Amino acid sequence: MLQGDYLGMRLTIEDVDKENLAFFQHCAQGDFRLQKGKKSGLFRYPPTTACPWTRDREYEWVSVEGKGTVHSYAEVHHAIQPAFRAHVPYMILLIDLDTQKGQPSEHEALRVVGNLLTAAGDFAPPEMIKTVGIGTRVRMVFKTVSDGFALPHWTIDEAAEQPANPWRYPE
Repeated sequence: MLQGDYLGMRLTIEDVDKENLAFFQHCAQGDFRLQKGKKSGLFRYPPTTACPWTRDREYEWVSVEGKGTVHSYAEVHHAIQPAFRAHVPYMILLIDLDTQKGQPSEHEALRVVGNLLTAAGDFAPPEMIKTVGIGTRVRMVFKTVSDGFALPHWTIDEAAEQPANPWRYPE
């Protein structure tokens, strides 16, 4: 079982949830791994017991580059969860990973959700949030919850070419 406190909230992953247990343990090692179906040859996220395309239960964990493009976002100014109130405004990102984009069909992508953080792993300040929109290039960062347990989040990929004007919701 994995347990830890994140922003004052108790997070628990039971031993019976072996797919998520393995996923978050890999994240704790700074290694973003996804399940790759043996029959389909496709990656999947979130971790599951069977391939969504073939229902095959055989897979392997494969390291994947944690880079992608903002597909959508939400900017939170009124946190309902008390643990997040001290961090408003904060940004939740839905990222299209570069890996397997457009497979198994042209409209599909591996999409991973996470908060926008600084490269140091802190919640992004308002001036950073204002620069991010649909099309912004990001890379994964990991936030430690406890020994052997980390969460994947996102930060702006400073090494990547960025769009001149990423699309943002009108204010």
